[in-house]
Amino acid sequence: MEKLEIGLEHFRDIKVQKLWDALTVDVLHSFDHKHIVRVCTFSEDAIRVTTVQFIVLGFHPESLRQQRALSLKPNTFPGLASPDCLVKFHGSISDPSKRIFLKDRTSHICRDEAAASADAEPVFIEPKKPKILGIEPGTLKKIIPLGLMFFCILFNYTILRDTKDVLVVTAKGRSAEIIPFLKTWVNLPVAVGFMLLYTKLAGALSREALFYSVIVPFIAFFGAFGFVLYPLSNYIHPQALADRLLDMLGPRFLGPLAIMRIWSFCLFYVMAELWGSVVISVLFWGFANQITTVEEAKRFYPLFGLGANVALVFSGRTVKYFSNMRKSLGPGVDGWAISLKAMMSIVVVMGLAICGLYWWVHTFVPLPTRSKKEKPKMGTMESLKFLVSSRYIRNLATLVVAYGISINLVEITWKSKLKAQFPSPNEYSSFMGDFSTATGIMTFTMMLLSQFIFDKYGWGVAAKITPTVLLLTGVGFFWLILFGDTLAPSL
Repeated sequence: MEKLEIGLEHFRDIKVQKLWDALTVDVLHSFDHKHIVRVCTFSEDAIRVTTVQFIVLGFHPESLRQQRALSLKPNTFPGLASPDCLVKFHGSISDPSKRIFLKDRTSHICRDEAAASADAEPVFIEPKKPKILGIEPGTLKKIIPLGLMFFCILFNYTILRDTKDVLVVTAKGRSAEIIPFLKTWVNLPVAVGFMLLYTKLAGALSREALFYSVIVPFIAFFGAFGFVLYPLSNYIHPQALADRLLDMLGPRFLGPLAIMRIWSFCLFYVMAELWGSVVISVLFWGFANQITTVEEAKRFYPLFGLGANVALVFSGRTVKYFSNMRKSLGPGVDGWAISLKAMMSIVVVMGLAICGLYWWVHTFVPLPTRSKKEKPKMGTMESLKFLVSSRYIRNLATLVVAYGISINLVEITWKSKLKAQFPSPNEYSSFMGDFSTATGIMTFTMMLLSQFIFDKYGWGVAAKITPTVLLLTGVGFFWLILFGDTLAPSL
């Protein structure tokens, strides 16, 4: 049977739809309806036909009937040859809700002469899907796990960020002056090396394997640091060797030797920095962009930002709680080691939760269909040349570099003053927990106000708020450091 045609017999009065062979003109089957039949379509497997009956001229379907075409061969129809075949649409099947669903294939819609003469197009109504809080369940299946993933990632990042500063700044004989050298000569090369390694892995592994291959080493390291490396730090840090090398090489090598003295702490610092740039920027946002549509991103990405600051508040309270455990411990107990084990345990649990959420979304949430575009493949040098040639990329790079320089100038001096005020690791960590909580509350409030600022004053004014605040507070901070003695009360 090479070709089939749907006949609508005496279109206006007879409520019977017949299926016949267009070559032999033999009637294969008749479908009885209570009302006039105006629309039909075939299933993709070519063994079912769906007929639609309408009650009123507005063509709102009262019911669908799907019958089995007994004599049809299981071949896909190349198309219908009826002169009444007017349009193509994304195929339809029946549903108990008596509506028409749109599916991923092209089918032909036939209408009868009466409908054509009346200039009445059949109306296909998308079924109203159940919604929860105005959101479709299919969307919630991806948004809720993504939100929980983002919360866990930011929760860990706050703990790691506060802890890395405590380890490096409060280490014996060390201060915040080591941070610029650490970021320049250790963190930057490691970040560049990771970028090259990630590019190689992305071409060799699947997306799921790539995600686990990147995040699992982070989780394993932080767990090992809390329970193995830190307790053994007095044995694995070459303090005596560093002293001898300093005497031989002179103060010019103070920075590299300072890193060698506390190499495990510096490694923790680098891994914590990479968690922010790799797990947040590369893994999470890459995965989020992969499974969400543009419309979903516009709607829910701002909520992720709010959730990030909620995570900041909770993680700040967590750091504060475990940092104060030293008060309840007896004399001679390393309170910071106990606090560190507890916080690294939470980091490991949160990391495993991130892996579980990723697995669930990757397994049960289908990827959105997107049009495939051919993208030119460029190597590392070609990519760099392309970025340099873009005026917008150069301006963004200038903003990032200026931001980094400004933050480092303020941050190093600020952390040095903090060490003078809070010399012990537990005291320093407790303050950082309070600081993280205050930062989360302030940022959450500013994000709520940002929409009003955008609407009333525009993006330009909103973008100038951050550098203006940094300039004013930075000038005030350094002025107090340089001339603060003049304001001290005289005794």
